[in-house]
Amino acid sequence: MIIVRSPLRITLGGGGTDLPSYYRDHEGFLIAAAIDKYVYVTVIKPFQPGIYLKYSEIERVDRIEAVRHRIVRETLKQFAAEATQIEITTLADIPAGTGLGSSGSFTTALLRALHAHARNIVHPRELAEQACHIEIDLLREPIGRQDQYIAAFGGVTCFTFRRDGTIDAAPLALPEDVRHNLEDNLLMFFTGFSRAASQILQDQDARTRRNDNAMIENLHCVKELGLRSKRALEAGDLIAFGKLMDEHWQNKRRRSDGMSSPKIDEWYDLAVANGAVGGKLIGAGGGGFLMFYAEDKARLRHAMRSAGLTEVRFRFDFEGTKIVAQ
Repeated sequence: MIIVRSPLRITLGGGGTDLPSYYRDHEGFLIAAAIDKYVYVTVIKPFQPGIYLKYSEIERVDRIEAVRHRIVRETLKQFAAEATQIEITTLADIPAGTGLGSSGSFTTALLRALHAHARNIVHPRELAEQACHIEIDLLREPIGRQDQYIAAFGGVTCFTFRRDGTIDAAPLALPEDVRHNLEDNLLMFFTGFSRAASQILQDQDARTRRNDNAMIENLHCVKELGLRSKRALEAGDLIAFGKLMDEHWQNKRRRSDGMSSPKIDEWYDLAVANGAVGGKLIGAGGGGFLMFYAEDKARLRHAMRSAGLTEVRFRFDFEGTKIVAQ
C-alpha cells in the first residue's frame, strides 16, 4: 500500500495574483505557507481488475473514461498502463470548500501516489506543474497556481509568477524566533460556511481578461501588500504584518460582492474588538476560515468561541507532498 499526504495551505499575502490572466501581463507575487493539515491518498493493487475509488462517493468502473471524479479521471489518463487494476482512497483532515487549497493538495497527492505506484521519481516542481496542467489546462478550472506549488514544496514560501509562465520559489527568510511567534499568534476559525471558489475566481478571471481597470488596480494593490508583508515578516515586525492583513482584507472585500457576508463581517469586527491586530478570510472568499494575527490570544479565542466558531490549531509544514508509507 502506498500512502501519500499533501499539506493544505494558508496565504500570507498577495493571494489572487497567481492567476495567468493577471501574471502573464503584470507578474504576480504571493507568500503561502503549508500547514500540518493534510489530504491523504492511498493506492493499492486490488485482487480483481478494475478501477475502485473511495472518496465522498464510491466508484467501481472498468474504464478510465467512466470515472466520474474529474481530477481522478484526468490524472489516471496520465498513468493508463497502471490504471487497469487499481484502488484509490482519499480522505482529508479538513473538508473541501473551506479555502485551504484542498483541490490542489489532492491533485499533487494523487499524482505523487501514482508516480510511486509506477516507480517514477518526480521533483516537487515537476509535480506542481503536472497538477497545474491537470486542473488548469485539462479541466479548465479558473484557478491560480499557488495551491499546487505550496503543496508540492511545503514551507513558508515566496512565489513570483513571471510573465513567461515560469515560477520562482524561495523560502521566506524568517528568523526562527519570528517563525515560532508567527505560528503561535496566527489563529484560524471555521465560519461554518463551505463554498466552491470557482464562481468568485471566474469573475476575477473574466474581468482581468477584459482589462477591467478596477480589478487590475485591486490586484496591483494586493501584490504590493504581498511584497510589504514579506518585508515586515523578514524584519520580524509581526504587528505590522497583522495590520497589513487587515489592509489586505479590506481591499479583497472590494474585489467581489460575494467575497464576504454580513455574518462574516460581524465576526471580523468582533475579532478586531477582542485583540486581533488584523485578519482575513482565507481563500477566494465567501466562506471557509477566518484567520487573525493576535498577541492577546486568550481574549480572541474566548470571543470567537462565544460566537460559536470552532478554532483549528495548526503549525507550518516543511515537508510538502510526501510518501508516508510504501
